[in-house]
Amino acid sequence: MWQLGQVGDRTTDARARRGARVVRGLLCAAALAVVPATASAQSGGDGFFFKPPAGSITLYGGFDHANAGSDIFSFTTSQLTVDRGDFSAPTVGVDLSFRLASRFDAVLGVAYAGRSTPSEFRDFVDQNDLPIQQTTTFQRLPVSASLKAYLVPRGRTIGHYAWVPNRYALYVGAGGGAMWYRFRQRGDFIDFNTNEVFSDTFASSGWTPEGHALAGLEISLSPRWAITTEGRYTWARATLGSDFSGFQRIDLSGVSATAGLTVRF
Repeated sequence: MWQLGQVGDRTTDARARRGARVVRGLLCAAALAVVPATASAQSGGDGFFFKPPAGSITLYGGFDHANAGSDIFSFTTSQLTVDRGDFSAPTVGVDLSFRLASRFDAVLGVAYAGRSTPSEFRDFVDQNDLPIQQTTTFQRLPVSASLKAYLVPRGRTIGHYAWVPNRYALYVGAGGGAMWYRFRQRGDFIDFNTNEVFSDTFASSGWTPEGHALAGLEISLSPRWAITTEGRYTWARATLGSDFSGFQRIDLSGVSATAGLTVRF
């Protein structure tokens, strides 16, 4: 009986050990399944499991308010039915960012703002008592490079498996580049020496240096997607062409407010 009991104990111990091994195996398998699933959930299913994103691309739109502070704008608004606000316009653009450090990005960008405004002379009509009409077009296209600094950490690494962005990330930045512009007036005009009405086009365009400062906020929707809002002030002036001889340099400065969709990569 004692021997049979000893064999029974050994059999029970063996079964217990086998059961323990099975349980450990199941636990290990569950752990291996849970870790990637957790990382995937934390990264939104399309996240960065081992490192932060290398950069991002942002497509945005908004409004660009032109300062219109030089004498060509003063002359135009005094003679024609155009207001300073008519030189402001909707803007669209794209920014390509490259990560330099945890809180710094280098950014390459291009944007466009332009508007055409129909008008007529305020105080004159033609010989048939009809308005003397024309269209004024003002366009700006800056191509720029910027250094962007985040005021708060933009994300965190969880273990060795996932990088998770913070919900909000404030940033500031500055940079410079070149701006292409066009100022054009097409239609009917008055020769003030003879008071005759004639049709013509007056235009000036070209490239000039620009500088800018910016501040913005990123709102993360997932590790890959975010909404970006930004305010930017741009400084730029250019010499007008021969069609506008006698005028000072044209003021191309202004402030823009934009919002867009950011994709991290």
